[in-house]
Amino acid sequence: MIGFISGLFGLRRGPWEIVATIIIAVGVVMLMQPFVMWAFTYSFITTLVGTVLFIVVSHFRE
Repeated sequence: MIGFISGLFGLRRGPWEIVATIIIAVGVVMLMQPFVMWAFTYSFITTLVGTVLFIVVSHFRE
């Protein structure tokens, strides 16, 4: 856990890729659920933010 947090603050690729992947997964789940309209409304922007974050993070150092 300490290594993960220090990786986030140290701008390391591994921990930030995990965060970006979780954001993408949350956006997809928001898109697929039929019950909460606000979640469906913001699902595309959530997935887009996760994707852009993943692209940016892929340029971080190992």
